[in-house]
Amino acid sequence: MKRSHNLKKLKEIPNPYPRAAKKAVGINLSREVIDYFKALSIETEIPYQKLIDRYLLDCVKKKRKLSMKWTA
Repeated sequence: MKRSHNLKKLKEIPNPYPRAAKKAVGINLSREVIDYFKALSIETEIPYQKLIDRYLLDCVKKKRKLSMKWTA
């Protein structure tokens, strides 16, 4: 970096993509789900948390709904 640059003069600008920012949340997942996505991450070379996010985002975009039938 050149000595002539003065970082103190830089102005902070707001994020131009606020909707694209991710939010950290805590979520409890079964060991089976974690193991599945970790194995898939090795195959695809994509971090498993990103794979889970992409899968859930795909569900949102396709408006998938979970169907569950309770039996007694």
